Amino acid sequence: MASNLVASNLDTLVTVFGGSGFVGRSVVRALCKRDYRIRVAVRRPELAGHLQPLGKVGQIHAVQANLRYPASIEAAMRDSHIAINLVGILAEGGAQTFDAVQAKGAAAVAEAAAAVGARMVHVSAIGADENSPSRYARAKAAGEQAVLSAIPSATILRPSVVFGPEDQFTNRFAALAQISPVLPLIGGGVTRLQPVYVGDVATAVAEAVDGKTRPGATYELGGPEVLTMREIMEIILATIERHRMLASLPFGLAKLQALLLQFAPGALKLTPDQVALLRSDNVVSEAAKAAGLTLEGLGIAPDSLEAIAPQYLWRFRKAGQFAHKGA
Repeated sequence: MASNLVASNLDTLVTVFGGSGFVGRSVVRALCKRDYRIRVAVRRPELAGHLQPLGKVGQIHAVQANLRYPASIEAAMRDSHIAINLVGILAEGGAQTFDAVQAKGAAAVAEAAAAVGARMVHVSAIGADENSPSRYARAKAAGEQAVLSAIPSATILRPSVVFGPEDQFTNRFAALAQISPVLPLIGGGVTRLQPVYVGDVATAVAEAVDGKTRPGATYELGGPEVLTMREIMEIILATIERHRMLASLPFGLAKLQALLLQFAPGALKLTPDQVALLRSDNVVSEAAKAAGLTLEGLGIAPDSLEAIAPQYLWRFRKAGQFAHKGA
């Protein structure tokens, strides 16, 4: 009788580092649907209660871990079969530097995973490049190298800019459009991006956990469309039904402004490193497409920005979700 039983994913413990963040909650949701047991490793587990309704009773457990403290990572990995590293920061603050979190932190997770014989899925970024003018992008590249050095069979996932309900991208520009009559187009708004829906990124992570990715391969995840920053701004403005002037801002001037705006709150915040990132296109490479190392290669049909954004950006309309539309 027992020989006919199929092993359940409930026997597999997946530790998700950074599981309470924007991408993390979608990843946890996707893994819950596939019946994995999930240990969410975060700096503030008492603030991760919002994850509990995503799974069954007892399926999700939050523990304390900080990527700057290897002992906490080792404790979080105890008895775990798979490690997922989602931790990343968009701006530095105090001890939370790009190098400490995205390079050394990724290395610490990979070393802890290797020590217990766990598989690893590491989420990086398409912009990862050791020669980039951006410290964020250089740290992402160093993190990838460290992960593959410790676990050569690890799966690396590189999404383009990720959008979704709690993102710091579309929500930020929509919030800026509420308070400013002018939206800046850094570098003229010609930088090309391939916005990818957070739900599609989460599905790709779940596929990797299922063992459907090639060992040691780097996948590039992009949405169905390549859009310029100007086109993205126009989609956001059309979605929230606001008319704003789009003003070109040269890179040099943007960098000067960022020296002050890096200390600004909320949607106004802009760092010099973010300006540097916008100097390069952020799209899936032809090499990744040819090798099938994409969402489509994993059998995932990506959702577009125009299809998904109205589902959550309606709150930035003047009259909200039920704003009257003319015939």
